[in-house]
Amino acid sequence: MKRLLLLLIVLGGWMSMEAPGATRPPNIVFIMADDLGYSDLGCYGGEISTPNVDALAAGGLRFTQCYNTARCWPSRSALLTGYYAQQIHRDVLPDLPGGGQGVRQKWARLLPDYLRPAGYRSYHSGKWHVDGKILEGGFDRAFDLKNHGNYFSSAGNSLDDRPAPGRVDEPGYYASVAVADHAIDCLKDHAAHHGDRPFFHYVAFTAPHFPLHALPEDIAKYRDRYLGGWDAMRAARFERMQSLGLTTTTLSPLEREVGPPYAFPEALKRLGSGEINLPLPWTELTDEQRRFQATKMAIHAAMVDRMDREIGRIVRQLREMQAFENTLIFFASDNGASAEIMVRDGGHDPAADPGSAATYLCLGPGFSSACNTPHRRHKTWVHEGGISTPLVVHWPAGIPAKGELRKSPAHLIDFVPTALAAAGIEKPREWMGEPIPAAPGKSLLPGFQKDGVVERESLWWLHDGNRAVRVGDWKLVAAKGQPWALYDLTNDRAEQRNLAAELPGKVSELEKVWQGQVSDFTELAQKTMAEQPKAEKRKAAH
Repeated sequence: MKRLLLLLIVLGGWMSMEAPGATRPPNIVFIMADDLGYSDLGCYGGEISTPNVDALAAGGLRFTQCYNTARCWPSRSALLTGYYAQQIHRDVLPDLPGGGQGVRQKWARLLPDYLRPAGYRSYHSGKWHVDGKILEGGFDRAFDLKNHGNYFSSAGNSLDDRPAPGRVDEPGYYASVAVADHAIDCLKDHAAHHGDRPFFHYVAFTAPHFPLHALPEDIAKYRDRYLGGWDAMRAARFERMQSLGLTTTTLSPLEREVGPPYAFPEALKRLGSGEINLPLPWTELTDEQRRFQATKMAIHAAMVDRMDREIGRIVRQLREMQAFENTLIFFASDNGASAEIMVRDGGHDPAADPGSAATYLCLGPGFSSACNTPHRRHKTWVHEGGISTPLVVHWPAGIPAKGELRKSPAHLIDFVPTALAAAGIEKPREWMGEPIPAAPGKSLLPGFQKDGVVERESLWWLHDGNRAVRVGDWKLVAAKGQPWALYDLTNDRAEQRNLAAELPGKVSELEKVWQGQVSDFTELAQKTMAEQPKAEKRKAAH
């Protein structure tokens, strides 16, 4: 008996060393970019240097049809709860308020609350933009990068929901580096003091969201790269995407009449004659405009490049603590590249070096269109350019497929059920006596297998009056105030051939699906809106 017991102990130790995925649940890391275009990564056809994310893709999977919600705060709420933002008061419905100031229901818990009973510790590094304090959401440590208006200042940031100590004018500070520094510090502490427990780490970079701020040495790498213009950049990216098998669609033409989603005419004046708010053909721009626009794209590229380098540091830390093999890593963006043009926060000094702290630049619709290649439109719209995100998934111990593409439609609402399934956790049916409504997300685990497919019925969108629904490969979409357009995404993800007039029956069929979701979400939200304290109701209405 003693010999048998000793053999079992030795065998158990061997299994824990050789097959970590078989004996303990995986660590989970979700890395979120902000305003990243669908084709900005090298592994999605981009020319920007992203070797670290590309390596994760080569060792894992790329989803070619993954979606977000078209905007920052709804995407982050969807990611961490598994619900559409409208279900939990985090975006508006036609007859109900909601949005960035909306308050989730008590049952709309964040992922850490479900992971904690299974022994997980949870960490957050970067942008938050979810209602409530971070530690109250179940995280054990948190760096809240609240300063979204200056990448070179830590003013306003917090640690563990308290004002961050130290100088706000710290020399050498840069936001993307600070996010990685905190993430690495958490990982080192976890390895030293909690190495027997799995962890979830949510790493949320602000890059490449405006203002376009980047380190001078990073900008120099791309300074003259984009003088050929957005037309040439789109064509080159599209050719690479085709060679990689990422798309079978045509390349959408530039919509020269579609500018920023919100007008700020005073900002255009402050930015000077080099700024332009329409994606006109490159040949129609003045020399000054071409130089100004190319410089902005160079800064955008530098921000993406730097973010990738910081991701590389995080990955190295995972390797050093021998956690990499059994860590399930996701990378995605909260919305498509942005066509917005504005000046806020610290303002804009036209005499300062572009990309420095004294400047406030935005990418604008020309290069935003190129970053969203091959799709139409931008952040806030629910055409493919606004809602399509790269999704890279890497897990050596759990994904037998390496470097493959997955064409099954996916969405940020799928992250919570995927993480819980990977961890072997069944989501509770109630929270503190309140029943938890069924969530719309699907586990992506079937897609992790060789030739795996994720089955789903539909996906739904509504933001800022823009609306869409996808059923199979059919998509019904409309910009605010516009009639429905119908597209067959099988070979037309660029949304070029509107079939609404030819197939009115299909339009009616999909419209019923979209409206059915609105009715269901409204019923749920109305029920719980009545339960919110009056102060929260007033807050949610603004």
